[in-house]
Amino acid sequence: MTTDRFTAPAHQEELLRRARARAARPAPRPDAGQPGPVPLSHAQRRMWLMDRLGHGDASYSVPFATRLRGPLDVDALSAALTSLVRRHEILRTRYGQRDGEPYQEVLAAPGTIAVRVVAADAAATGDLLVAEARRPFDLSAGTLPRALVVRHAEQDHTVLLTFHHISLDGPSLETVAEELGVLYAAAAAPDSSSGPRLPEPPRYADFARRELRAGDGPSEGLRHWTDRLDGAVPPRLPAPVRAPADADARPAATHTAPLDRAVPDALRELGRRHRATVFTVALAAAFATLHRCTGQDDLVIGVAGTHRRGTAMRGLVGLCVNTLPLRVDASGDPAFSTLLERVRDAMLDAQRHREVPFDRILERLGATARGADGTALVRVTADILGAPTALRLPGTEGEHVEVGLGEAKFDLSFAVLDTDRPAALVQYRRTALDEETATTLGAAHAALLTAVADDPALRLSQLPGAAPAPPSGPATHPAEALLRAHPQVSDATVASPAGGPPLAYAVLRATGGPSPAELRAHLRDRLAPDLVPAAVTLLDTLPRDGDGAVDPARLPGMPSRAVPEGPHAEAVRAGFAALLGRTPAPDDDFFALGGHSLVAVQLAERLRRALTLPLTGLDILQARTPRAVTALLDERAARRAAAPAKQAARPVRARAGTVLVTGATGGVGAFVLRELAARGRPVLALARPESAHLVAAEGVDVVEGDLTDLDGLRAAVRRADAVIHAACTFTRPDVDVAAMAAMVDAWSNGPFTFVSSVDAYGHPDGGTVAEESPARDPLSPYGRAKLDCEALLLRAAGTDGRGGASAVRSPLVWGPHDRLRDQLRWGATGLLYQAAHEGRPLVLPRPGARGHDWYGAAWVHAAALARAVVSCLEAPVHGVANAVSGHVAWRDLATDLTGLLDSGSEIRESDEVHPDLDHHWHYRADRLARPLRPQPGEDRRAVLTAMTGAAPQR
Repeated sequence: MTTDRFTAPAHQEELLRRARARAARPAPRPDAGQPGPVPLSHAQRRMWLMDRLGHGDASYSVPFATRLRGPLDVDALSAALTSLVRRHEILRTRYGQRDGEPYQEVLAAPGTIAVRVVAADAAATGDLLVAEARRPFDLSAGTLPRALVVRHAEQDHTVLLTFHHISLDGPSLETVAEELGVLYAAAAAPDSSSGPRLPEPPRYADFARRELRAGDGPSEGLRHWTDRLDGAVPPRLPAPVRAPADADARPAATHTAPLDRAVPDALRELGRRHRATVFTVALAAAFATLHRCTGQDDLVIGVAGTHRRGTAMRGLVGLCVNTLPLRVDASGDPAFSTLLERVRDAMLDAQRHREVPFDRILERLGATARGADGTALVRVTADILGAPTALRLPGTEGEHVEVGLGEAKFDLSFAVLDTDRPAALVQYRRTALDEETATTLGAAHAALLTAVADDPALRLSQLPGAAPAPPSGPATHPAEALLRAHPQVSDATVASPAGGPPLAYAVLRATGGPSPAELRAHLRDRLAPDLVPAAVTLLDTLPRDGDGAVDPARLPGMPSRAVPEGPHAEAVRAGFAALLGRTPAPDDDFFALGGHSLVAVQLAERLRRALTLPLTGLDILQARTPRAVTALLDERAARRAAAPAKQAARPVRARAGTVLVTGATGGVGAFVLRELAARGRPVLALARPESAHLVAAEGVDVVEGDLTDLDGLRAAVRRADAVIHAACTFTRPDVDVAAMAAMVDAWSNGPFTFVSSVDAYGHPDGGTVAEESPARDPLSPYGRAKLDCEALLLRAAGTDGRGGASAVRSPLVWGPHDRLRDQLRWGATGLLYQAAHEGRPLVLPRPGARGHDWYGAAWVHAAALARAVVSCLEAPVHGVANAVSGHVAWRDLATDLTGLLDSGSEIRESDEVHPDLDHHWHYRADRLARPLRPQPGEDRRAVLTAMTGAAPQR
């Protein structure tokens, strides 16, 4: 459940852009915006920040599922979806970052969007749909929708389309469903005289440009909101003492209570009498329920506003929502009808200032937009939901299918389902709201709706639900209870010194137990932020008085208010000052200094680069003060420093045979992970914090870091029994060489395989290049860095206990992976693909030009490369080996691409040689010939078909 009317829950070079539309497609409108990077709209920016902060989970996936009974033409569905993505650029847009600022860039339209078909009984479909919908999106690679068809019987299917919320909102989904019906009909009957008649849709990039030109809205609007929300605090929700054990697997839950069929009509009539919509009545009921639950009179609930106005935006697919924070006074025990009028007036007031972006309001409010514990001001939302959208494809009957992802964007959301089966819904984050309270709250909300529909004159005190009773006496601090319950803790207490945050003390049952940092992380994962102690101190025993009670006066570690010192503290102070405009005191609050989500991301990235320690924007938002951020960095540095010593003291590894894989989130790395999994090898994957979720899987442990984090690289190498180094910056040779030097320095045992490049050969003499042929100038900076990295590795191999080393030089790597598909936009493959895609001539070097009889390139299938690389762990080549699946002449590749794209592009030859096509070498690949043997589906035609999305030719 969301609040925007959903009915169901960079690259090494600047990417080449489309210069013009393909000849067979409609010409661009005269008012179309210029191609290239475009700033994000305010709504997109907020969504992008959530992803960068570490919320790259299924919360922002939009699953759209329909049960279709009747004959389904899967090819027509694929064609319709492909046409839809061609029409709406926002569905094929990637999101990058330049100089700290995000941008969006439209990608070339795919040749075909594949539709995956699996067979399964209807009863087993739910898990399939959830698993598919929960697959993460990588915004930097693009957000093409995914399609899955589950076949139950010959004429019974469930179709799931999964989008990312940054691409669309609720009204967009209705447009998508409508257009897919029209496009499907045309694709299913290609001989029909009447093709699809759909108007040219608005471009979302134009909307984002207009919004940017408009700025943050009228200045009086921003002043209005800051005045309106001055002094507002987030509602206090009864958080659980400890988070449910399965909170990671099921972060959210929903309680649904049916309503009598007459209730929605009665609520509509109540609204009519008070000049209010049924939505406003449902919103007033949410305020009333929240008042009864919390006992608070001054309440804020967020609702979704829209920027869709006028016919110019009709048919626009994109994210056009804006959160409106409604503040309502429920004091004085008013009648519900009176509360309704207060809510109505607040709603009308908000609508008059709806153009002010919510993120700008939060920036202006600063720290006051959060509670003392950092809780967001808008943590509760409300909505009214109509009949869910479903696909309507000719010849079939469609029925909406709910896909429950178990995720929630807010701590608590109320909704009324206004359909032929009305119901009251309460969705909540299970770490934010006590489970028992949530169950009671769900029932109370339904009862309240029924009561006010029958008698709106009831005062709030007379409505179902009750404010929580005040505590009867002192209670054990939740952190103390959690520590006492920890199996490795024998005793614990929490003290709250005057003027300082609570401090926890614990006694372990045995040596070698959890560290203070681990215990605090244990608490942080299970408690609300305001309940987490500032520190955990380990003691041999708790000091007690004569009565056996803990003596607080004898507890050590009272908080020292000395200014933190050292390189971490200096870097934190400098970062705060650079990004927030003033040097902070140790305990200054990040939000009070004007910080917000984007600054948190920028600060974390700055500190991560400077200190080579893992840190995320979410860490900044949670720590909030320079003192706490410094302590967090000190803690992580100490943990890293202790890791090698711990390993040396315990030679037996927890998981024998662990392979460290760098570049695991890239195209080659993904295939390496699959190959290692197939062989049952445990993996330690190096990934940036914001991308760690892309590689998390069974048998894969993730270590946060990148090639600039040299200490982190050393520590990771020491933890592994073997290394596969596939990561590369492409454009920063100094970083690549320094990273290899650090890894070789830490390498002490086992084999080491380096994924290098044939660019390390430079420009060899002759047309055929044997393995380990000497390099010939000129070498590109990239090729020189690869050669230098190989030299570092091979010199160290076999010394001081190190194992064998293999430098596997690869040519063009092709394979069905989004990162590998990037080659369709740059380099030689991209040069030819883009020309064929746009209907332009493909100009190739003529055989004999510049004295070379052949022009083309070597290539390798990513799966074959992965097999070759992994095989080197068992049988190192002790030198250089080439990994090549085949060689292709440029003319043959051009012919393949024009055929796959059904392009009318002319293929020409010229004595002029484009720099990207000035390649005329064949590479021998003898040492790894066995693992490089092609498997089914690894021929050139098949891999190009998979990469371009073209339909296989029969």
